[in-house]
Formats: sequence, structure tokens, C-alpha cells
Amino acid sequence: MSFSLAFRPRVIDALRGYNRGRWLADVGAGVTVGIVALPLAMAFAIASGLKPEAGLWTAIIAGFLISALGGTNAQIGGPAGAFIVIIYDIVNRYGVANLLIATACAGVLLLLLGLFRLGTLVRFVPVGVVIGFTNGIAVLIALSQAKDWLGLSIEHMPGDFFSQMRALVRHMDSFNPYAFGLGTACVVGLFVWPRLTMKGSPVMQVLERHTMHGFAHLPAPVVALVTLSLLAWALGFPVETIGSRFGGIPRTLPGFALPDFSWETVRLLVTPTVTIALLGAVESLLCARVADQLTSDPQHKKHDPNQELMAQGLANLVVPFFGGMPATGTIARTVTNIRAGATSPVAGMVHALTLALIVLLAAPLALHIPLAVLAGILLYVAWNMGEWHEFVRLRHFSNHYRLLMLGTFFLTVVFNLIVAMEVGLFLACALFVRRMSALFRVERQPESESGSEAGAAPHPGATWRLHGALFFGAAAKIDPIVQAVEAGPPGMELVLDASELVALDTTGLDALVQILRAVNARGGRLCVIHLHEQPRSLIERSGFGLQLAAQAAPCTRDENAAQ
Repeated sequence: MSFSLAFRPRVIDALRGYNRGRWLADVGAGVTVGIVALPLAMAFAIASGLKPEAGLWTAIIAGFLISALGGTNAQIGGPAGAFIVIIYDIVNRYGVANLLIATACAGVLLLLLGLFRLGTLVRFVPVGVVIGFTNGIAVLIALSQAKDWLGLSIEHMPGDFFSQMRALVRHMDSFNPYAFGLGTACVVGLFVWPRLTMKGSPVMQVLERHTMHGFAHLPAPVVALVTLSLLAWALGFPVETIGSRFGGIPRTLPGFALPDFSWETVRLLVTPTVTIALLGAVESLLCARVADQLTSDPQHKKHDPNQELMAQGLANLVVPFFGGMPATGTIARTVTNIRAGATSPVAGMVHALTLALIVLLAAPLALHIPLAVLAGILLYVAWNMGEWHEFVRLRHFSNHYRLLMLGTFFLTVVFNLIVAMEVGLFLACALFVRRMSALFRVERQPESESGSEAGAAPHPGATWRLHGALFFGAAAKIDPIVQAVEAGPPGMELVLDASELVALDTTGLDALVQILRAVNARGGRLCVIHLHEQPRSLIERSGFGLQLAAQAAPCTRDENAAQ
């Protein structure tokens, strides 16, 4: 593990050979993503228990910093759906001020992960854990939006699963059919719009006939937001809007403010801080890998995970001072950016500037956006976030994988993501140890006698072959060898064939020491042959090789032996 101060944002390399054509492509992609980010940023903030401007300024400030300083070509940063459940829980438990402190501390942690070049360690999180808590988060996001989708009069939505279910059932008598209709129309529209505007579809033919084909390129969330908001405003639907709940969105730039910081508070926020940092690292690097796979340019350079973590860390360190929320790489907006033709991180910076321009010029229009429409957008996001097909594919995998994925999923839904992540990683480690220990075995070879030298009288002996990795989880499987030595004749020569022993740890080495003691107690001798590099190195460094060499009689099987 090495410390490195290497800090080289991808934009420096991406601007080499930059020309007008690439500039126009980046501007077009950035404007498109900026428009898409508008409803998502507000929806994520509101669902997290924050004001809509918290999501908007996070998308602007963090989005700009992540693109300008990051290690990818096309990733878009900002508030993400994966954080909704965590942020809502932190706000409920600790308050908004402590959320800002936890976000800044998580930024420092992410920055250190990048500086110490630990970006690749994030990939060690098992895919079963990632899928489990991703699907669990999707369920919780959908559940958190049921209140606004159904138009229920719930003053404060609780944070845990069972309390949310009880609150929804208890207030079902306040069901608002107008809100339900708007939210349902939004979800249906988001699914239908891409199909209606496919090339060759009847709707597309009509648009092309009236030279309105450019209308088909508008992002579905923007179309749903504008049309349904106009409909609700024109017909005077009695539904809750951003204006009625939050009083609108400020049209001025956010002010710089230091949160009330103390080390006592930081100690209380260790778990939320680590959770934000870990989830942000996993989400951003998974998003970067998706972006690499979607880019068909043969000259495209793969992402730098350590540079990306440093950019994520700086963004999360800065944005709380402007009232923002945690930020990370966002898959939906990144995919939109790539498909819109982005060629460099300039597109991400243009996306942030576009969003800032929209907020400063059109903030009053947000007063009329129904919360049910934003709920519909998040329901669509939750559906796309979940990898539901993985539940169907579970029958093809082992019980270990099923336990890992389903356990993480149910813990995320019933408890929270913090518990799910901790237990999921513990389960992954425990199941890995169990699987590796199951692969280790010892076999007695069909050999009853070992000759010493030519012409020497035969003497009793036994050969055992070791298969796999002899480590702390498998050390107990050496017991049959010890029992065979204790029950065997005195003066036995025991040979351990290590030709298939791939790894050895200190607990496994202690098991070999126990065998040596049993052999010495019976007046015999132990020989370990055909050692690979790692076991041989540990045996030599530990002094066990010297113990073998110090036996009363030399081993007759000295072929590649530890003597």
C-alpha cells in the first residue's frame, strides 16, 4: 500500500486535440443532461427530507467538481437515489446540521481512499451484497413515495419500514384521487414515451410530417414534469405542490456557511460517515465501469478509480458548506450523457452550468410542480434501479449466494442500509471462509512403506497429500493426520505431499507444528515435500523449516522438501 499525491483530473488529457466538433457535442450533451437532472435533483432532495434547493445546488456544485476533477470521461455526479434512504434516516436521527457534518467527513474519507490508492478495494464488495442492497433501496424509495403518490395527509413520514406501512394504512382515508392520477400518469408516461418516439412509430411519423421531430428528443422526465404540472395548474387540481410545501425555490446563489462542528459530534457520526463514504465509493465506481462499457470509442481511456474517489471526496467536502447533500456518480444521467454524444468531462461541467442557469431564471415556475409528479418520477427511478431479474436467476446459484443476496435485501428493507451493509459484508466473509475451508482436504496415499536409502531395511511410513489452502478455516481438517500418527507404529516416517497446497497461513502452520510434535512423540520423522513458493516462504521465515531439519534422522524423501 503506497501513498501517492498524484492528482491528475481526466479533463487535462481529454482536452488534448480538443476541437469545435467535440465542443459542440459536449455542449449538446451537457444541456440535455442538465434538463434531465432538474426534476431528479428536486425529487431526490424532497424524498430525503430536505428542501428541493438542496438537491439542485448539489447537482450544480458537486456535479461541476466531479466532472472537472474526476477520473472519467463522461460520468455525471450529483444527488443519487441510492442515498435517499440513508439521508432520510440521518436527518430523522441527527438533524440536517449533522447530515452536513457527516457528508463533509465522508468527503475527507473518500479523499483519503483516493490518495492512498485504495480505489480498487471497493471492487472487493461482493456482487450479491451490491444487488441485495440496491434492490432493497429501490423498494424503500418506492415506499417513501407512496405518501405523495396517494396524496395522503401525513405530517411526518417515519423512517423505518413497519412504521411507514402503519402510517400509510392509518391515513388511507385521506386518499387524494387527483394526486394518484397525476402520479400514475407520470409513471405510465415515462414508460410509454420512449416507445412512442421510436423511429418508425406512428407518433414519430406524425411529428416528422409536421417538422416537429425535435420534440421527440426531449427527455421523458422533462415532458412529464412540464405537461402534468401545466395540466394540474390549468384545471386547478387540489394537490400539494413545491410552492405549498416549501414556499418555492430561491433564485439567488447559496451562501457559504460553516456547520456547527465539534469532535464530540464527529464521534457520534462515525457510522453515518462511513456509510455515506462507502456507498458513495461503490456507486461512483460502479457507474464509472458502466460508462467504460457503454463507450464505443476505441481511443477511450478507462476510468482512474483513485482520481475519481479524490474528486468525489472534494465534492462532498465542499457541497455541505452550501447546504447540499451527499453526491456520487449517477448511472441514469451518465448513460444519458453518453448517448447524447459526450466526448469529455466538459459535458458534465456544461450540465452543471445549464442547471444553474435554469434555476436562476426559472425558479418561480417550480412553485406549481405537484409533488405527486415528482413521486411518479422517483417510482420510475426505483423500478429502473432494481435488478429484479436477479431474483428469478437465484435458482441457478448456490445457497451461499442466495443467503447473501436475500439477507442483504431483507435487512435493507426491514432495518436499514447500515445494518445491511455490515451484516452483508460479514456474511460474505463468513461464507467465503466456509467455501474455502470446504475446498481443502487431506488424502492418505496408497503407500504403506517408505524405503530409506538403497539397501536399507524398510520401515513403516505413510504419505498424505494436502489439497487447497491450509488456513484458519481449514486447520481442523489436519486432525485425522495427527490421529493416524498417534495410532500408528513407533518410528513412522510421515510424508506430507504439498504439491497441491496453494496457500498456508500462520494457523495452518501451527497445525503442521502439531503434526511434528505428534511425530516426534512417537520417535518418527516428518517430511514436507513439493512445496510451492508461498508455503515454503512462510515455513522458512517462521523457523519451522529449521525444526524439520533438526530431527534425529534425515527424511528419506528429500525431493523439494522443507528440511
